[in-house]
Amino acid sequence: MSEQLPSGGMELSPAELDALDTRWSLCWTPSEVAQHLAGITTPWCVAAGWALDLFRGTQTREHGDIEIAIPTAHFPEVRNRFPGYAFDAVSSGQIWENATPDVLAATHQTWLRDPATGNYLPDVFREPHDGKTWICRHDETIRLPYSEIIHHTPDGIPYLAPELVLLFKAKHARPKDQADFDATVPHMTPAQRTTLAKLLARAHPGHRWLGNL
Repeated sequence: MSEQLPSGGMELSPAELDALDTRWSLCWTPSEVAQHLAGITTPWCVAAGWALDLFRGTQTREHGDIEIAIPTAHFPEVRNRFPGYAFDAVSSGQIWENATPDVLAATHQTWLRDPATGNYLPDVFREPHDGKTWICRHDETIRLPYSEIIHHTPDGIPYLAPELVLLFKAKHARPKDQADFDATVPHMTPAQRTTLAKLLARAHPGHRWLGNL
């Protein structure tokens, strides 16, 4: 992802920002996303809050949207699974509808839109990687094989390892992130808690969550 955003983005007004909740209200569930991506070769996974619910084996709260993560070079394969839909890139309060390659190169977040309704369905994170190695976009020194960071539910839905989900949530640690941390840590193995502690100490030295790991 380049550091300078391209021109042509539409800055969302306060009213448009408020309307996003409605536009995301019919977003897909993890199972629906998995059905659309069945058989794909791209290593993908459910991320963020839904990933923690998949890890715990039950939905614990309402989710305003659903995020999935993929290696950025594999985006064309994912895009080809959704003929008739549009991919809008988003960054810094702006939206680029039907994002062009230069916009995709400058952003990492992409919303799949149903042109007939204007509703958004999944949020696709296009992540940096080196072949089969995932690279953390917040700290490029953190690199892990996809085979280690993607877990699966009993029915085969891939989700991001909880220690990495919580690492991303630690940056802002909003009330829902704190709730997710409190509800997830008791279910993590000692090895997972140790990994999270090491990653937090590396990316967010002195973070308040370290005392609970």
